[in-house]
Amino acid sequence: MEIPDNMRDECGVIGIFDRAGGDVAKNICYGLFSLQHRGHISCGIITNDKYKLSSHKDNGLVNDVFDADVLGTLKGNIGVGHVRYNFGIDLRENIQPITTRYSKGTVSLAKNGKIMNADALRSALEDDGAIFQSTRDTEVILHLLARARTHCPSAETSMLEVMSKIDGAYSMVLMSPKKLIACRDPHGFRPLVMGKLGDSVIFASETCALDAIGAAYVRDVRPGELIRVDATGVRSYDTFTGKETSLCVYEYIFFARPDSVLDGNEVYTIREKAGELLAKEAPVEADVVFGIPDGGTSFAQGYSRASGIPLRAGIIKNKFSSRNLFSLEEDGRDIAINLKYNILKPIVWGKRVVLVDDSLVRGKTAGKLIRQLREAGASEIHVRIASPRIVCSCPFGVQMPKDKNLFAYGGKTDAEMCARLGCDSIAFLPVEKLPATGLNKNFGYCYNCFTGVSPICKED
Repeated sequence: MEIPDNMRDECGVIGIFDRAGGDVAKNICYGLFSLQHRGHISCGIITNDKYKLSSHKDNGLVNDVFDADVLGTLKGNIGVGHVRYNFGIDLRENIQPITTRYSKGTVSLAKNGKIMNADALRSALEDDGAIFQSTRDTEVILHLLARARTHCPSAETSMLEVMSKIDGAYSMVLMSPKKLIACRDPHGFRPLVMGKLGDSVIFASETCALDAIGAAYVRDVRPGELIRVDATGVRSYDTFTGKETSLCVYEYIFFARPDSVLDGNEVYTIREKAGELLAKEAPVEADVVFGIPDGGTSFAQGYSRASGIPLRAGIIKNKFSSRNLFSLEEDGRDIAINLKYNILKPIVWGKRVVLVDDSLVRGKTAGKLIRQLREAGASEIHVRIASPRIVCSCPFGVQMPKDKNLFAYGGKTDAEMCARLGCDSIAFLPVEKLPATGLNKNFGYCYNCFTGVSPICKED
């Protein structure tokens, strides 16, 4: 299946352990709702009530899959939840969290990211007699964990052994009968934060999930760190910390909610600063600045402030549109874009427009909007992209088109891009300007999609 215009992250995760014994399902649900931008296709929650597991998961949005009656059946003071991004529907056995039963009890796992060596590990396990129920690499981790637990003294030491065998970009929350465990890959590609609410310890993909349930942010889970929570308290294991970090910079450009703070990076502030830098790098005489909602909004605010060009809401987004209702063929894409966006013609007529967006992947949406702006009477259209050219697909689990289908692939000139999109000019934020957006200097970042080179390639 062809991947549509924007890049897509795999999912979002949350786990809660209430040491006072209260039920956690509602807060997990609220947290998942706040992480809905990370996963639109399927969602699930599994809770543990004194060794009794309760589970509910299905295809659909969080507020469609869960209601008060369903949450009332999910008893327990430990729980994990998951939202997943894909297209179409998930097979039920693939919907996370996934639970396995083994000699030491049960373990339920929710994962964000991709295990790079999953195929090789799966083949080896199958050759040794393992049987798989799903196609997800999450189940590979569960098999490895079950085998490690036969000789390791605890769930956390078993997971540390698993971490020594897997390569990839991941953040995970795991629930055993008595414990909640969170871990993050040694390079820190995917975010994971820790919070506290009364006697509850919470792990989530973003701080916006903590805000949704009124929890206080404690800190980020460090790259390579494993944290165990049980009745005795919280313990950190730093066995795999200290490697060169490679945080996915696209989290701050696109994936994360603008109100989140991840690894010391204030997402909204970074996006606004990127817009300011873009205005200085690529100035143009124009009458109005439009951001393509919602991704381009923060960047457009920065561009407008730095340039002095008024910011207007020239493009309206239908908050309830869904491309999943339509074919991914060209006609379906056009219909989806028409239903998702509409132009405010009185604001556009006769105006020189600066059209700002977070990134340009396939260019289909931008091209369609430019045609709509022309039809609405825009006299000039100047496209400004607040990130570098995307020239390479992601090897670390982000869903995106193949290289040849990327708009900037092949070294197209600005003139060639303008001819294809129908705009008067186009400019991108140079990759060397990304650190100046305010990224936390204590970490390294992965620019692979912009440069074709990962900073950890030499190490790995």
